[in-house]
Amino acid sequence: MSSTLQSEVGPLQRVLLKHPRDAWTSDDSIEAQWRVLGYRDRPDLARGAEEFDALADLLRGREIEVALAPRSADTGLDSIYVRDAAVVCDRGAILCRMGKPAREGEPAALEAPLASAGLQVIGRIEAPGTIEGGDVLWLDRRTVAVGRGYRTNAEGIWQLRSLLGGGIDVLEVPLPHWRGPTDVFHLMSIVSPLDHDLALVYSPLMPVPFRETLADRGIQLVEVPEEEFDDMAGNVLALAPRVCLQLSGCERTRRRLEDAGVEVLTYVGAEISGKGCGGPTCLTRTLERGS
Repeated sequence: MSSTLQSEVGPLQRVLLKHPRDAWTSDDSIEAQWRVLGYRDRPDLARGAEEFDALADLLRGREIEVALAPRSADTGLDSIYVRDAAVVCDRGAILCRMGKPAREGEPAALEAPLASAGLQVIGRIEAPGTIEGGDVLWLDRRTVAVGRGYRTNAEGIWQLRSLLGGGIDVLEVPLPHWRGPTDVFHLMSIVSPLDHDLALVYSPLMPVPFRETLADRGIQLVEVPEEEFDDMAGNVLALAPRVCLQLSGCERTRRRLEDAGVEVLTYVGAEISGKGCGGPTCLTRTLERGS
């Protein structure tokens, strides 16, 4: 099977994660940071480690190779959400510059584990540009959508376009103010690809032109119900076409996905996902997918 990094839905083969023991490090570190970082509640390290181990085992059980990012003195609690610090393409990795200042050390800390996984760093987003990986998703191998919001600015998108090169169409997607600059909100908060012609979306916060673009591309939309949006029901990780991983507890969304022909696997993530508002896409940085 050929492989690509310019896909969100091809069979997932390798993925990078960061254990809470290496992101959160200690109870004292958690206590010092969780309020400042805007967590919903104080995460529990022991329970978080159990949830993480079960998630990693689930992925390995699907024959997905799991690599682990190491501890770094330059990162904090949010570094468990490894997707945000880098953007990947078939030529390698682009290190982001975080829109959340407290996360500024994460991209550099991710360079070594990405290199160990065989991904050469082909560029970096430089000041005053900002980009976070949760705002970047591949619609196909030649088209990438990038959310323009509080975490990703116009300069960052311009730099990303230059680094990706002329063969890639970069679609800028204006994001809503929603709950303001301190909220955890990315493009992938409102759209998760499930197959080349299927996506899970939360339409009330979707820009009309972007929603129309998906429809024009023949992408069927599965709608997240209003009452489950804050539970991160819309943040799902495609493990293969029409096979996805979802945070447990979002039963109405799960039924809608299954009605659309999607196999849904769930994981318990009250600590690693719920309290920091980071779903399965946030917890994972793709290293290889089948095309």
